[in-house]
Amino acid sequence: MKITNETKVGFITIIALALLILGFNFLKGKKLWSNDTTITGKYSNVQGLQTSNPIVINGLQVGTVYKISTDKNMREIIVDMTITKDINIPKNSVAVIKSNPIGTPSIEIKLGDAKEFLKDKETILTETSGGVFDEVLKKVDPVLYEVRKAVSSVDTLLGNFNSILDPNAKNNIAATIANLNKVTEAMVSSTASLNSLLNTQTGALAKSLNNVSAITGNFAANNEKITSVISNLDKTTTKFADLNLKKTLDTLDVAINNLKGMMSKFNSNDGTLGRLINDPTLYKNLASTGNKLNLLLDDIRVNPKRYVSISVFGKKQSGSVLQTPLPDTLNSPYYVEKVKP
Repeated sequence: MKITNETKVGFITIIALALLILGFNFLKGKKLWSNDTTITGKYSNVQGLQTSNPIVINGLQVGTVYKISTDKNMREIIVDMTITKDINIPKNSVAVIKSNPIGTPSIEIKLGDAKEFLKDKETILTETSGGVFDEVLKKVDPVLYEVRKAVSSVDTLLGNFNSILDPNAKNNIAATIANLNKVTEAMVSSTASLNSLLNTQTGALAKSLNNVSAITGNFAANNEKITSVISNLDKTTTKFADLNLKKTLDTLDVAINNLKGMMSKFNSNDGTLGRLINDPTLYKNLASTGNKLNLLLDDIRVNPKRYVSISVFGKKQSGSVLQTPLPDTLNSPYYVEKVKP
C-alpha cells in the first residue's frame, strides 16, 4: 500500500503538535505520567510569582509552581505547587514567597515539627515575605529590622484603634464608662452593707454566730440526755424488731376472715341467728302471740267470772266468748307461717 504525501504531512504535523504541547508543559513545570504531590497555598500578594518558579526547602529545589489562580475580587490568590521529590512535609510547615531582585521569585517551605505530614491536594500554611528591602535590612542591620517591624506593628495597631474610634464607638465607650461608674458606686454601697453585716459587734452575721454558739452550747450541756434518748429509742426499735410481727398479722388475718364468715352467716338465712335476724317469721309470730294474749286478757277483763268463780252458790257467768280483740289491739293481726311440705 502506497502512502500519499498528504498523509505523511498530516502525520508529521500531529507529531509536531504533540511534541510542542509536551515541551510547553515541560517548560511550565508540568510533568506527565508522574506521581508528584500537589499542595495548595493561599496568598494575598504573590509578589510577581510565576508558574514554573522553584519551590525550595533548606536551599534545595523540591518542586515548581504548577498553577496560579484567583477570583474576580482578587482578595485571595491560590497557588498550586508540585512537589517532585519524595519527601515528608509536616502539616504545620509554612510556605513563604521569597522575592529576588536579580532573578525570579520562589517559594521557600519552612518545615514544622508536626508528626503528621501533608498529603496530595491538601493546603499548606502560608506567610507573605516582607520584600527585598526587608531581606537586605535583616542581613545588614538586624536590630534596625526588628525596630522597623515593631514600628509597623504599632502603626497597624494605631490604625485599627482609630478605625474603632468612630462616633458611634466613642458614644458606646462613653456609655460603657458611665455604666462602669454606676457599677463602681453599686460596689461601694454593697461593700458598706457587707461591712455592716460582718461587724463583729453589731453585725447580723455576728449575732447569728452567737445564736449558733448558744445552740451548740445547749447541745453540749444536754449531751447526756440526748444520749439517753437515743439509747432508749435504740432499745425500743430493737424490741419492735424482735416482735414476731408476721405471726401477729397472720393471726389478725385469720380473725378477720372468721369475722367475715360470721357476718356472711348473719346476712344469710342459714342457722338460727341468721334466721332470727333476717327471717320476719319470728316477728310476725310474736305479733300473733301478742294478739292472742291481748284477746285473752280482754276476755278475762270483760268476763272475769268465766275464768274465776268465787260465788258461794257456784253459778257461772254465761255469755259469748270474744272472737276478735278489742279495738286497741287490731293493729297487730294474727299471722301463721305457712310451712312447705
